[in-house]
Amino acid sequence: MTTRGGEAGGRAGAGAVLAGAALAWLGGVAAQLAQAALYPTAWYGAGIVLGALCLGAACRVRWRFVAVLIGMTLLGFGATGLQASWRLADSLAAAIEGRDVTVTGVVASLPQPSASGLRFRFRVELATSEGQPVVIPPLVSLGWYVGFGGHAQPSAQQRQLGAGQRWRFTVRLRRPHGNINPHGFDYELQLFERGVRATGYVREAPAPVLIDAAAGHPIERLRQHVRDAIDAAIPDRRAAGVLTALSIGDQSAIEREDWEVFRTTGVGHLMSISGLHVTMFAWLAAACIGALWRRSERAMLWQPAPQAARWGGLACALAYALFSGFGVPAQRTVWMLATVTLLQSAGVRWPWPLVMLASAVVVTALDPWALLQPGFWLSFVAVGLLMASSPVFAATVSPEMPAGWHRLGTSLGRLVRGGLRTQLIATFGLAPLSLVFFQQLSVVGFFANLLAIPLVTLVITPLALLGTLATPLWRLGAWVVTQMSTALGWLAQWPGALWSVPAAEPWAQAAGLLAAALLVMPWPWRLRALAVPLAVPLLLAAPVRPPAGEFEMLAVDVGQGTSVLVRTREHLLVYDAGPAYSSESDAGQRVLLPLLRARGETRIDVLMLSHRDADHVGGAAALLQALSVRELHSSLEDGHALRATAAAHRRCEAGDTWKWDGVQFEVLHPPAASYAATLKPNARSCVLRVRAANGATALLTGDIERAQELALAEAGPAVLHADVMLVPHHGSRTSSIARFIDAVHPQLAVVQAGYRSRFGHPAPDVVTRYRERGIAVLESARCGAMRWSSEHRTPVCERDAVRRYWHHPDETRTP
Repeated sequence: MTTRGGEAGGRAGAGAVLAGAALAWLGGVAAQLAQAALYPTAWYGAGIVLGALCLGAACRVRWRFVAVLIGMTLLGFGATGLQASWRLADSLAAAIEGRDVTVTGVVASLPQPSASGLRFRFRVELATSEGQPVVIPPLVSLGWYVGFGGHAQPSAQQRQLGAGQRWRFTVRLRRPHGNINPHGFDYELQLFERGVRATGYVREAPAPVLIDAAAGHPIERLRQHVRDAIDAAIPDRRAAGVLTALSIGDQSAIEREDWEVFRTTGVGHLMSISGLHVTMFAWLAAACIGALWRRSERAMLWQPAPQAARWGGLACALAYALFSGFGVPAQRTVWMLATVTLLQSAGVRWPWPLVMLASAVVVTALDPWALLQPGFWLSFVAVGLLMASSPVFAATVSPEMPAGWHRLGTSLGRLVRGGLRTQLIATFGLAPLSLVFFQQLSVVGFFANLLAIPLVTLVITPLALLGTLATPLWRLGAWVVTQMSTALGWLAQWPGALWSVPAAEPWAQAAGLLAAALLVMPWPWRLRALAVPLAVPLLLAAPVRPPAGEFEMLAVDVGQGTSVLVRTREHLLVYDAGPAYSSESDAGQRVLLPLLRARGETRIDVLMLSHRDADHVGGAAALLQALSVRELHSSLEDGHALRATAAAHRRCEAGDTWKWDGVQFEVLHPPAASYAATLKPNARSCVLRVRAANGATALLTGDIERAQELALAEAGPAVLHADVMLVPHHGSRTSSIARFIDAVHPQLAVVQAGYRSRFGHPAPDVVTRYRERGIAVLESARCGAMRWSSEHRTPVCERDAVRRYWHHPDETRTP
C-alpha cells in the first residue's frame, strides 16, 4: 500500500509540475502580448536562454518547482517576442506608402468578390518603384476595385483573376490600419496574426499583366474550382453560399441577411470551418480507417489498428483543413489533434486537463496571438466543460445489452439523451463567454443548435464535400440548407430572441465564468446553486452613466465619415451614423451596433443626421432597424428613404432647443429659410451645440463650409464658443476659416477622417490653422475613438489606451 501510495503521489506531483509549467508558459505568452512596444530582439533571445538555464537547473536545486515556473514563463515570453520581432521586421516602410509600386508575384488566396471588386492575398516575388528595386513585405492584401458603390461592372481581367496565378500589378500600398473603438474588433491584430504586413489596391494603369495561369498554390486553385462549380450548379445564391462556406471555408459567400439570422439564433459558429467540423471529420475518418484496417492481417501486423486510425484521422483532418483554406480556427484544431495523437501514440495517459493544457501550449507556441481570439477560448472551454461535466461512471457500459429492437431503441435513447446533455452543457457553459466576448446571447440558441448541429455536421457538410464527386448531392444539400434557414429565420423572429448586456468589469466576467463551470460540474446541487449569485454581476452589469448635468461625448472611429455619441444621465443622442463601406457593409452594422451593445444602450432617443452624404448616413438604416429610435432629426429632403423608416421625424432648424438631465441641446444651423433654397447638402448640415450645467460645451458641425461658417461667426463667441469642436467637413480646405475658429476658440478640435484619406483630409494648412491658435488637434486615424466628458474635460484616445505593438505606429501625431 505504501508503494502504491508513493506511486500515486509521484504521479500527482509530476502532474502538478507539468500543469504548472504549461500555465507558466501561457502566462509568459500573455505577458508579452500585453506589451505596447517590443523590447530589442536580443532581450527576447536572452529570455529564452535564461529560461532554458532555469529548466536545466530545476533538477539540481531545492526549489525545483519555482525554477520550472520561472523557466517556462521566460521561454513563453521570449519565444513570443522573437516571433513578433521577426514579423514586425517585414513592415512596410513609411516612405513607400502611397507610391506606385510594380509587383510581380502569385495570388496566394481565393479572391473574395464583392459589389466593389475583389480582395485577395498576394505573395510578392519582385517589387520595383520608378525602375528601382524596393523592399516590401512578402505577403500583402490587395483590392482590385470596380468603382466605389459597386455600380461599375468588373473588367475581363478582373473576371479572369484566380488563385495560384502569377501577375504583374502596379499597386499602392499602406501599412495595416483599422478602426480602434472600445470593445471593437482589432483588424490590425487579425492581419498581424495572418502575416499580412501591408494592404493596398491595384491600379488600372499601367494595365495588369497575367504571366502564368498556374504558377502555384494548387490547393487554392482546387478550392476556386469547387466554388465556381457550386455557383454553376446551385441557382439559389443563399444556399450556394452556405455550401461554399462549409466545403471550402469561404465565409464571404454567405449573404449578409443570412449571417444576421445565424448570429441571432446562435449558430454562426457552425457556418465556418471551425474546430467542431475538423474534429468531427477526424473522428469519422479515424472510425472508417480503423474499421478497414482491421480487415487486413498484413496491415494489422505492420501497425495496430488504433494507431493507424489515430494518425489516419489526423492526416484527413489536416487535408480537410487545407482544403477549407487553413484558416486560423482550423489550424488551432489540427495542432490540438496532433498533440493528442502524439501523446496517445507515446503511451501517455494524462488526465484530460493536462492534455488540454499541453494542446494550449502547442497552439500558442505556433500562434501566440491565438490567445487573444474568442475562438481559442470558446474551443478549449467547450471541450473542457464537456469533459469536466462527465460523471466518472459515464464511460462504463453494462456488459449485457438488449437484443434486437430493444437494443436499437436503447442506443437511440442514449444518443438523444447524450445530445441533449451536450447541448445543455454547451448552452449554459459557454453563455458567460459569449457575454464576455460579444455582449449578447441568443435566447433561442438552445433550440436552434439542437436543429442545426446535427444537420450541419452530419448532413449538410458531408453533402457539400461529397458534391465535389457527384453534383446532385449539392442540390440535395441546398434543399436541406433552405429548409434549415427557413426554420432558423422563424426562430430569429421570436420576441427577445437576442439578449444583450453591457460589458462587465473584469471581476464580474471572472465570476460569471466560474458560475458556468460550477453549473455544469457533476457535483451536488447545493454546490451548483452557488452559480446563481456568481452569475448575477455579469448578467445584470450596470452601464456607467454621467451624473445629472454632465454629458459624455464619444467621437467614434468609423474611418472616412462622422459619428458621435452624446450621453447624458438618462438619454442618448447619436450624431450621424458613419459611412457605407460597400453595398454589403456599413458603419452601423460593423462599428456602431457592437459598440452600443457593449455600452448597454438599448435605445436611441435622438438620431441626428446632419445631411444626406453617404459618409454621414451610411450606417443609419442598420441603427433604425436594430434599435428603438424615438426621433430622427435631420436635414434630409422629403421622401428620403430614411425618413420613411423612422418612427418620428423632425427637421433640423436653427433655434430648436431641448434639455435632458440638466444638459442643454441647441441647433444652430440650418435656418428654416434654407429649406426653400437650392443648396448643396453640405450647406444644410445640422450644427448642434451641447452645454453641460457647469458650462462645458461641445460643438458638432457636420460638413458646413465657408459661407455657413461665416454666417455662424456673426453670432460671436457668446453663441459659438466650445471646449471641444468637431472640425467641419473632416478638415477640408473648403471649411475651417480663421474667423469661425476664432469665434469658437475650442481647446480641442477633433477630425474624423480615414487613414491616408483619398480626399486629403485633414488638409495640412487647416491643421496648421488650428495649431497656430494653440488648439490641440486629434485625428481619428491616429487617435481612434476619442472620449471626452464635460466633467473632466480631458480627451482619451482609444489607441493610446489599448495600444499594442502590432498596432499602426503613431510617428507623426503631435498634440
